[in-house]
Amino acid sequence: MSTLAHTMMTAARHADSGLAGPGELDRYPYTETPGSDRVGAPHWDGADVELSRVGRRAAGSRGRGLHGQLVQQLGQMIVSGDLGADRPLVPEEIGQRFEVSRTVVRESLRVLEAKGLVSARPNVGTRVRPVADWNLLDPDIIEWRAFGPQRDDQRRELGELRWTIEPLAARLAAGHGRPDIQQRLADMVEIMGHALGQGDAITFARADNEFHALLIQVAGNRMLEHLSGIVSAALQVSGSPITACDRPSETCVAHHARMVEALAAGDATGAENAMRQLLTVHPEVERVVPAPREH
Repeated sequence: MSTLAHTMMTAARHADSGLAGPGELDRYPYTETPGSDRVGAPHWDGADVELSRVGRRAAGSRGRGLHGQLVQQLGQMIVSGDLGADRPLVPEEIGQRFEVSRTVVRESLRVLEAKGLVSARPNVGTRVRPVADWNLLDPDIIEWRAFGPQRDDQRRELGELRWTIEPLAARLAAGHGRPDIQQRLADMVEIMGHALGQGDAITFARADNEFHALLIQVAGNRMLEHLSGIVSAALQVSGSPITACDRPSETCVAHHARMVEALAAGDATGAENAMRQLLTVHPEVERVVPAPREH
């Protein structure tokens, strides 16, 4: 075993991976926090009955002040559909129902406006905007969708986006011969192989994650690298597997090894095909790539 592999595997055994495993999504730190500064759950009756349907995770402070908590609650209510498109949001009413100041309400609505969730216009007021106007790559919106009724749609969309990004990155990477990166990619495959043999899922996942991060880096496209980072963060929040393999397997290691060979040979088509085969192993991606339709 190489020194790098030994070091990485040893470190992984003594640290929390931070990756959400099966059944761990509900343990995401998004629970209610008691305290006098917590925004109270709304009880809007009558015509505003739908405004009282706040998800259990929306009430959590997660270390945020009143402003952050109000953004969190209103944002999740909008994303979940509890506050539908074109719904008017009256600042005075929000302040009364959530027992916060006008300043807190005003600043919170500004944040939501920056995310594309609401719009404020003179003589019209603040209203909820349709989904088409939302910034769906905003980290908060990604998180709110992950815990709402659109969770399945988000995971599918992330899979489709990944199916587009990573094969392209593999093709581009084949045209950039950097011996140091090539060696590092080969090291990651070696580490994955050793981790598989020892049943070390944490080290396997870390090496797999670094492999894909390196591949995006060597592709030489900074916009692609930025978009890939957003997708990776979104996968982590949504509970989807962050790496290409949802579990260690010989097939997964073999696909990575073939990709390294293609990259070393400058075979752009081979590298792209190897990545597509690798992603197809992923159960989420299998649903993304349906069989051809019969006409």
